[in-house]
Amino acid sequence: MDTIASLFSFITTPVSWVIVQFHKVYGAIFGADTGWAWGLSIVSLVILIRICLIPLFVKQIKATRAMQTLQPEMKKIQERYKNDKQRQSEEMMKLYKESGTNPLSSCLPILAQSPFFFALYHVLNGIATGKTIGVINDTLLASARKAHIVGAPLAAKFTDGSGKVAQLGASLTDVRVVTAVMIVLMSASQFYTQRQLMTKNVDTTVKTPFMQQQKMLMYVFPVMFAVFGINFPVGVLVYWLTTNVWTMGQQMYVIHNNPTPGSKAQAAYLERLHKHVTHHGKIRRRSEKAIVKAIVAKGRDRNEFERKFINGLTKAGLAAQPDGTVVKSEVTAVAAAEDGTTVTGASVPKRQQPKRQSKAQRQSGGTRPAGGSEPTTSSPSLEKADEPQDAKPAGAAKKATQQPGSGTRSRAQSGQRKGPQRPKSPSKK
Repeated sequence: MDTIASLFSFITTPVSWVIVQFHKVYGAIFGADTGWAWGLSIVSLVILIRICLIPLFVKQIKATRAMQTLQPEMKKIQERYKNDKQRQSEEMMKLYKESGTNPLSSCLPILAQSPFFFALYHVLNGIATGKTIGVINDTLLASARKAHIVGAPLAAKFTDGSGKVAQLGASLTDVRVVTAVMIVLMSASQFYTQRQLMTKNVDTTVKTPFMQQQKMLMYVFPVMFAVFGINFPVGVLVYWLTTNVWTMGQQMYVIHNNPTPGSKAQAAYLERLHKHVTHHGKIRRRSEKAIVKAIVAKGRDRNEFERKFINGLTKAGLAAQPDGTVVKSEVTAVAAAEDGTTVTGASVPKRQQPKRQSKAQRQSGGTRPAGGSEPTTSSPSLEKADEPQDAKPAGAAKKATQQPGSGTRSRAQSGQRKGPQRPKSPSKK
């Protein structure tokens, strides 16, 4: 441990100084020797470190998004070398190198806060062994050794014996119960964070070696925390539990507002966004505009959830623009009027289907307008009724007698022959 402590000695003094400054604030409120003062000092240290790591977290998100743009190429590699896993891995690594992406970018926040973790461990170990370290002098050392968090001393461990725990003014049962509960919470929070990432925020259409690594880490990390947690002081368990809770909340925020394309989280996000846009008719947030802009730019490469979102906007009379905004779609229909003018938009009259005429109207040749008024054209039968009977030519009477049979003739021409039919002549061989 001395070798590791010496490697991180450059950061031990700043970490101890930050803890002391927070202890002054909380000591004035809760008392200098209380566990609340020292425990909240450690929690505040975690929050300060994670705030400083936000730029690195943003860089991690950008790297993750860059990985997502390679999904089509990954699919092609998987299909091309589906029977050769080694060649598939080599082509994947070659693709990562050419695009400048790193599949292990999600480990950057953990690696960045590792020096702070070891520095805090060294500080608390010094308190447990009664050694001053950094800016913690003898007075602060005595105060820290008196501090108890739910009955467990700040520097106590799960593996400590009853004699050492008695020197810190506590019972072995209290120390082991508190440390066991904190280890379980620490492992459970880590497992839930990783599981949430794998089940909700991963594009399930592409299977990559990186996904397999993440799935393995989902089970490995909690076991590691459970094994090594029994050797951590209570103060370090407070630090690690706080940073796990922060990571879990930070990831929930990202999944809710900026999900991975093709994941279940994106389907839920686009459904919420569709309801919001159809209700208000516009997009307000800059992050929402960026997501809509990326969806429009994909064109035919959109996934199932993105196509459903665009189709939903179209049905609601809206259209997504290339800049990420949403406007009302103006589908114009042009119709030529009788006077030669054009009518656009909603003022275009609907096309009316002509009403079906009765048999008498079809035989007489007259038509009725849509309103049901008198015939617009005079009936030939009425005009011919005024003429004398002997004025009609003989051919007209013959046609009149044949008129009722015209329907039978027309039906016969349509393929349905009536009456007796002549049998077919036998074929000649």
